[in-house]
Amino acid sequence: MNILQVLPELNVGGVETGTLDLAKYLVKLGHKAVVVSNGGSLVKELEASGAIHYQLPVHKKSFISMFKTVPKLAEVIKKERIDIVHARSRVPAWIAYFAARQAGCLFITTCHGYYKRHLFSYAMGWAKRVICPSNVIARHMIDDFGVPHERIKLVARSVDLEKFKFVSPDKKRSDEFNVGIIGRITPIKGHLHFVKAMAKLARSVPRLKIWIVGDAPASKEAYKEQIQVLVRRLGLWHCTQFLGTQRDIPAIVSHLDLLVMPTTTQEAFGRVIIEAQAAGVPVVATKVGGIIDIIEDGKTGLLVPPADSSAIAEAAMRIFKDKDFAATLAAAAIEKVKDKYKLELMVKNTLDVYQDALSNLNILVIKLSSPGDVILSTAALRAIRRRFAPAQSQTNKNNYKITVLVGNQSKEVLFSCPYIDELLVCDLKNKDRGLAGIWKLGRLLRKKNFDIVVDLQNNRASHLLAFLSLAVNRYGYANKKLSLLINHRIKDEKPAIDPVSHQFRILEMLGIRLDDPALELWPTEQDRRYIDEFLSSQWLSANQKIVGININASQRWLTKSWPLPYMIKLCEELSRRDIRVVLTGTKEDEAKANVLVNSLNNASVINACGKTTINQLACLIKKCNVYISADSAPLHIAVSMKTPFVALFGPTDPRRHLAPAKDYVLIKKELRCSPCYKPKCKDRKCMNLITVAEVLEAIEKLLK
Repeated sequence: MNILQVLPELNVGGVETGTLDLAKYLVKLGHKAVVVSNGGSLVKELEASGAIHYQLPVHKKSFISMFKTVPKLAEVIKKERIDIVHARSRVPAWIAYFAARQAGCLFITTCHGYYKRHLFSYAMGWAKRVICPSNVIARHMIDDFGVPHERIKLVARSVDLEKFKFVSPDKKRSDEFNVGIIGRITPIKGHLHFVKAMAKLARSVPRLKIWIVGDAPASKEAYKEQIQVLVRRLGLWHCTQFLGTQRDIPAIVSHLDLLVMPTTTQEAFGRVIIEAQAAGVPVVATKVGGIIDIIEDGKTGLLVPPADSSAIAEAAMRIFKDKDFAATLAAAAIEKVKDKYKLELMVKNTLDVYQDALSNLNILVIKLSSPGDVILSTAALRAIRRRFAPAQSQTNKNNYKITVLVGNQSKEVLFSCPYIDELLVCDLKNKDRGLAGIWKLGRLLRKKNFDIVVDLQNNRASHLLAFLSLAVNRYGYANKKLSLLINHRIKDEKPAIDPVSHQFRILEMLGIRLDDPALELWPTEQDRRYIDEFLSSQWLSANQKIVGININASQRWLTKSWPLPYMIKLCEELSRRDIRVVLTGTKEDEAKANVLVNSLNNASVINACGKTTINQLACLIKKCNVYISADSAPLHIAVSMKTPFVALFGPTDPRRHLAPAKDYVLIKKELRCSPCYKPKCKDRKCMNLITVAEVLEAIEKLLK
């Protein structure tokens, strides 16, 4: 793997040390390790290990600087053929996110802090995988930033045990009692409470030595002076050393008898704790954040309430007085460090996250329209699943998840579809209506963190939803319906092709070819029993032939429907041939069906209008010897159930709307005005010219 880590600077600190440690191990294991930062004292050590460093201003909190840095970082990603971009801080995360999208590679973050709900913080939750060093930070990212729990990965920070020599407290105690605090000098680190605690401890420990390791950033110099003033005022100046920033932490902790970590806020982890424990130094720390994951109070260290100098002093005194207790704490702590926090384990767990992100592909297919159009997409869904099949063995660890977004009216089509893992349902006419509804849906899709969007709908709403999902790769047709939001587009070229082949032109961009155009539906055994019982209640004899007639194409597309008088005449003609007719349609078609039934003289038809679901209708059409329909969903159901059918086309083009099938007869009149694609027409000549005799002849042909 080629891994790029991005962080503000490479100076001394927990984030920087973790970056350096991981880069060294990546090189050692044969991976390419690249780091981008604004530079720092650790760059030489990084490059000496075989890793590559690029200096870019990824530390500047300026939108102009960030905007200018994105293409530069994207260039580095492409040049080094990076597989994963791993951001370790908030400003670099913004830059890295857009650069990774521009370069088409994966984006991962590690949350090294308990971030405030600030604009800059949200980018840390945009990654495909969000690494958290502790349970507290994981909960924080889920609750406060809306990161789905399945994208959270726990990877604790580590310590290089080869750099630290363990010495039990009872083996190294001298006349002096050295207490240290290590970390940046900022208010959240609790230095004032530490100094006050040391003043109380000094009353009982005559040879107390206090080490303050770390320095203040430029913005916190006044706070550092405040600490120095407090040290003087409490009479501790003679036994206190301000050591500033120190790179050799192993040497520092080897001289300590106690480490105090008095953080007052939610600490993400506390690397210095496990470093001290690796050297056999007992630790007193506040009960906040990720510290709770590291220290078991009274077993591997002592926990005290935050901002409580008296509690810190009491815990420190306990360590000073009881050498055996201090040794017991140190022994238990080093065992936990070896078990959970050694460097090799951190590297392994991080590599597992990388591999998990690379091997898991999250795919969204958008098909928002009518049930008929969703049925036409079933061949595409089957092909996508075959291309991105789930893992079948231990050697193939790829895991692909396929989600389909459909409209509320079409959800039943895919309830039992074996080719998808998740079905999302929207209602663009009601609760998801308008731009507000689209935005709400987009927020839901972003949480799903899709890698690929296949837009089989190709209208303005679907293109907008594809874009709002923030998927890196979005596939669809180049049309004038906001298709600029699709970054992998193909022109809708003429001549017209069938709807299945039309969808596969998009899939060809994913390397998926049309090998099997068959449509499918997946009715249940319960659906089949329902139809058997329904037909039985209509006194249908076992060997009687059945012809189904779809009474209406659409409430909107009146021009598609065959005239009702023609259907009445056809029913009577079929009755004379001892063929039973089944009428199918929706609840809205019941009135029209009743008119037909009441107009018959010597024919008994089965009226199923409004009495079936889509899958029950599929079972009913499967029972038919021949099915007759205009251009509508039931026609596509007949194709999927392999029932011979007569297709009646008028205002629409069968070359574009009739799916590939074997046993069928197409009837269409070639008129100058057809296809017109008009839902309303005065004379409806194209459908009126289709005669009963023609349809009857087609039925007889298919029955033979």
